[in-house]
Amino acid sequence: MSRPRHWDPTGVRHGGTPTFPWRMAPRGLFTRRQLRAKGLRPGGQDPVAQIMWRSRYGGTRPAYLYRLALARPVRPMTPAKAAALAKANAARRTCPACGQDVGYALPAHLDTCLTCADYTSAAA
Repeated sequence: MSRPRHWDPTGVRHGGTPTFPWRMAPRGLFTRRQLRAKGLRPGGQDPVAQIMWRSRYGGTRPAYLYRLALARPVRPMTPAKAAALAKANAARRTCPACGQDVGYALPAHLDTCLTCADYTSAAA
């Protein structure tokens, strides 16, 4: 039986970083997203390993792994951070053409709400 493509637990082929294939990370090691789902963050620790997989767009992609034992709880949201986040999200939902809060993030390729985009395309 052959080894998986990205199997390098010693890190010899990947610059000293132990590397594992997709879904084959050792117990106790988690990605940032997995830590966040548990209400944790890396807490300043450096990655101890990585998983790699072949991307559908060509090449390979890494995801760094952190020790669960060294992870810290996520910092709580302060009222100031919550207000800043609400203001930023409101700006993403406000159409610059009509000034309405449309209730969804404006498409980046249009830079206007869908109603204004339909109006300008119909007028052209």
